[in-house]
Amino acid sequence: MFVIERDKHNPILSPEVHHEWESAGSFNWCPIPPVGKSPVTAAVYRAQSESKLQDGVRRSVSTIGLAQSSDGQHFDNRQEFITPEHEWEKFGCEDARVTTFNKIHYIFYTALSMYPVQKDGIRIALAKVNEKMEIMEKHSITPFNAKAMALFPKKIGGKFAALLTIRTDEPPSEICYVEFEKESDMWNPEFWEKWKRDISLHTLNVRRGNNEQVELGAPPILTSLGWLVVYSHIQNYFQGDRSFGVEALLLDKNNPRLIIGRTKGSFLVPEEYYERVGQVPNIIFPTGAIISDENLEIYYGAADTHSCIARVNLKKFLASMVEKKPLFVRGPNNPIISPRPDKAFETRGTFNPASVEIDGKIYIFYRAVSSDNISTFGLATSLDGFSIDERSEKPIYTPRVDFESKGCEDPRATLIKDRVHVFYTAYDGNTPRVAGTSISVKDLQNGEWNWSTPSLITFASVGNKDACILPKKINGKYMIIHRIDDLICADFVDSLDWKNEPVRTCIPLLHPRRGMWDGGRIGLACPPVETKKGWLFFYHGVSNTTHYRVGVALLDKNDPTVVLARSVFPIFEPVEDYEWKGIVPGVVFPCGVIERGDTLFFYYGAADLVVGVATAKTSELLKMLETPDQK
Repeated sequence: MFVIERDKHNPILSPEVHHEWESAGSFNWCPIPPVGKSPVTAAVYRAQSESKLQDGVRRSVSTIGLAQSSDGQHFDNRQEFITPEHEWEKFGCEDARVTTFNKIHYIFYTALSMYPVQKDGIRIALAKVNEKMEIMEKHSITPFNAKAMALFPKKIGGKFAALLTIRTDEPPSEICYVEFEKESDMWNPEFWEKWKRDISLHTLNVRRGNNEQVELGAPPILTSLGWLVVYSHIQNYFQGDRSFGVEALLLDKNNPRLIIGRTKGSFLVPEEYYERVGQVPNIIFPTGAIISDENLEIYYGAADTHSCIARVNLKKFLASMVEKKPLFVRGPNNPIISPRPDKAFETRGTFNPASVEIDGKIYIFYRAVSSDNISTFGLATSLDGFSIDERSEKPIYTPRVDFESKGCEDPRATLIKDRVHVFYTAYDGNTPRVAGTSISVKDLQNGEWNWSTPSLITFASVGNKDACILPKKINGKYMIIHRIDDLICADFVDSLDWKNEPVRTCIPLLHPRRGMWDGGRIGLACPPVETKKGWLFFYHGVSNTTHYRVGVALLDKNDPTVVLARSVFPIFEPVEDYEWKGIVPGVVFPCGVIERGDTLFFYYGAADLVVGVATAKTSELLKMLETPDQK
């Protein structure tokens, strides 16, 4: 598992209003491959004019610009580089990919030969460029609709090889593999017509579904595990609600037709302002990548306006595409808590448990649902963390006031000094709200259920759920985590005296990432765990499916409103039968966590029916959340 980090200088390139040829956009860029470990000294990019005189008519025209850099971060000295010269590129040159082969830069780009733009006028072209960045020759490549071609930087089986995307403008598109006996085959129409007749033999199985579109992103990069290919993946392409993301493939070193690994989904989606606002909002589009030290640097366009860079640790990135070792290990006795048919208060479910540890004993407060669909809390205890030693015969907490008359749901528990503070969802049949109560450690240990009078923590006018309190003060105040709509929030209170609905602020912590596994809805899982590097923050997420999965973020230790890192993919998801077969199939929902040394015990609801336990190593989670610039 890994995290992705955007360059602090983003956007690296933005439109230059003083240059007519790039006044509307400077995006979809690709580095000229550097020599050895030297930084990138030049990159090509799509330059978009707002209005350019062409054949006596002013229209927006794309050309390919060249920018130079001395440090790989700051690019200046921009100039128009590849411009329309031939009929087959008369109306624009777009989206270049660069591969250096025997000191020659092969720059493939999209050539537009018709206006208004039509699919038959959108094809691939090539500019061969020498070391002095002088264009030696240009060729029209494909005689059919295609985009995004890139050469492999070494021969495969003695042949030139490349990837390209066909049918980009008459979808569904496909990413394909092609080999050339000799260089001139690249621009030979007869070669391409013959190649296309056997297209099924050349197609990589990249699309995840029929409602998706793909396009080659960066030129292939040779790694220790295989050829790494970064590409664009667009969800809901045919439904109008398109979601752009970046994914990656691993291809076999000797036979790149074989996919040997891939990311679990999009690992980069539009989130930042410069990715969401521009000529075409909510687009990120990769067109280049290099290996720099221990990291993979991905060059991408943002909102068809800017050029940006994102980084990921290469070793972790590659491992995530092939390894099967899970971060979490399920307990040997799962499920550890199931409904008892002779206990009326829990016949419809026992799930979503909170937990605290006191004097070596783990107390598990689980949500129990009765036959009349009213939720209360039951109690189970464990010494080893995996087995249940004792279990209450009756609920230990039941609805007592009007605002929780229809049930008390999904508790989270925090031990602060000599009291256990429990936040839960109080439901009156209308608006779910957060309520709080507490019990002394002594009463809990003695089985005397002297809970404090419950208090509402959040406003009546706003639905709110998934809440907890941190076990220690932050700058003299207690931090409460809660959720409003699809946003995980924070607020600070002066004391533990819950009066007058104290949570009145939503300091944003996490939001859904549209197009990723948590793009639909998110919420707090279990209370954060304090470590030397920060607070491990676990949350559940839902995408366009109804499956509940779990992710993790790292919050700053001194200011937990600052998110330092966030997992790209879920770290825990439904796999076992008891997680798929229940009241709500496909759900893992942790509400409790216990720390014992380097091991975290997670207590989670499965399929809204039973309770399971799973363990993970704190050290492994922290290592996973290291950003690319951390060693």
